[in-house]
Amino acid sequence: MFKLLKYLKDYKLQLIIGPACKLLEAIFELIVPLVMADIIDVGIANGDSGYVLRMGGVMVLLGAVGLCSALVCQKSASIASQGSGTKLRNELFRHINTLSFAEIDKIGTPSLITRMTNDINQLQYAVAMLIRLVIGAMIMATTINLKLSIIFFVASPLIALVLYLIMSKSVPLFKLIQTRLDRLSLIAREGLSGARVIRAFHKEDKEEKRFDDANNDLAGTAQRVGVLSAMLSPLTYAITNLAIVAIVWFGGGLVDVGEMQTGEIIALVSYMTQILLAMVVVANLVVTFTKASASAARVNEVFELEPTIKSGSDSELELDCTKDFIRFDNVSFGYGGGDVLKNISFAVQKGETVGVIGTTGSGKSSLVNLIPRYYDVTGGQVLIGGENVKKYPLSQLRRLCAVVMQKAVLFSGTIESNLRWGKKDATQEEMDRALEIAQAKEFVDKLPNKTDTPVTQGGKNFSGGQKQRLTIARAIIADSPILILDDSASALDFATDYALRKAIRKNTDGTTVFIVSQRVATVRDADRILVLKDGELVGNGVHDRLFEQCAEYREICLSQLSREEVQA
Repeated sequence: MFKLLKYLKDYKLQLIIGPACKLLEAIFELIVPLVMADIIDVGIANGDSGYVLRMGGVMVLLGAVGLCSALVCQKSASIASQGSGTKLRNELFRHINTLSFAEIDKIGTPSLITRMTNDINQLQYAVAMLIRLVIGAMIMATTINLKLSIIFFVASPLIALVLYLIMSKSVPLFKLIQTRLDRLSLIAREGLSGARVIRAFHKEDKEEKRFDDANNDLAGTAQRVGVLSAMLSPLTYAITNLAIVAIVWFGGGLVDVGEMQTGEIIALVSYMTQILLAMVVVANLVVTFTKASASAARVNEVFELEPTIKSGSDSELELDCTKDFIRFDNVSFGYGGGDVLKNISFAVQKGETVGVIGTTGSGKSSLVNLIPRYYDVTGGQVLIGGENVKKYPLSQLRRLCAVVMQKAVLFSGTIESNLRWGKKDATQEEMDRALEIAQAKEFVDKLPNKTDTPVTQGGKNFSGGQKQRLTIARAIIADSPILILDDSASALDFATDYALRKAIRKNTDGTTVFIVSQRVATVRDADRILVLKDGELVGNGVHDRLFEQCAEYREICLSQLSREEVQA
């Protein structure tokens, strides 16, 4: 948790005022038993009602000032906790956006969401909680009667021992709870996003059981922690009440022999009660800070995860388009469990349209993801404009490449706000042009609000084909030198797919286009076709030559088209 204290540096004033007001409140509470003792021993014992009223007024005043101090303390704690939590959440989100696909894959999206929400909430609550002063009550007790104060010094370490034992047992369980909460979040996310698939395969019972098992695991661990936490209050109450019994027992004897007065006994009991209340707060804080400790470790784990993909040069590089515009030199790549691409070499000239085809799992998406450096090669090098992609500033490299992913992702807002992801200052004419090239203008113009039409979360109010065309338009409007379409027309019919490719070729002159697809019809007219098999480049050329010379490509062609269609 200490690593995260830097997020409190902007709240130094609140960190001073809050504890100071809490100390002031505690001091007033510690004075109240002494005033009460004087009321009993002086005012009531002597029948002085005026003294009782005056000291009663002092008690009311002490209570009012203590209340005001408590309110200021709570306000300061709220400002510090919510402010630091907001800064921490923003910083964590910013850090996550610096991570490469590899680091995000390692932790997992559901776990990152849990850490940004639940874990940081635990830390905010821990900052807001303040401990009442126990030491003050012990000191005040010694001023009343040194002999009876021994009871305080015996009871307090016993309570501290109970707290330590409970904490040592509960910390590992709280960490386990967060892990199981990650798994529950993953299953819930899969169940909600894949609801249609689950119903299509009639797997509702299976998924309900899977969720129920994960939920029961979480509940079982939480119950074990709950049992431990539930032991705190009874044990602390028992020790404190036994101490009160001892005070009354031994104090009564001292009153009989004239060494103490009745009011002093009541004051000591009041101090012991304050310690009891303080220990209840401490018991709750143990639970809070134990959760916060586990959450802090998980948040720090993300912060300590350094991105493996770092920006190259600080200044932008000049593109040399006279050489091979994009070149792969003996490129190998793997996700950690062996290479999925092996010794890939080819060159592409500026303005070429390149088709990438192969069976499922052959490495098509992995290949094009190396161009914008979503992943780094494990062997060889990828060059753009004669320079290794690792030398480019990431901001420049990502501007060079407009990518349409396999899964069409739209963000909540409007069609216009989604298009402006490609170019934030795009004019209406530029948006219309991009929509027209992407074959989306026709259905957008039929919408009542056209480009102002709302987009729900994930674009659920559009069909699969409509979402793909909108994401293609978003990439086209960026007007990048490199356009990568990663199987992004799979939901389109053949006619629309053909019209899309024809429009892209006609209207993106000078743009180097990569089209990843499993359809021969989609890539056959490309200037160059790359054929992948088990991560190896087994074919590189135009359609006719590959059909004659590449057995893998010919097999794919004949599985989709007749021989007459292939040769047409």
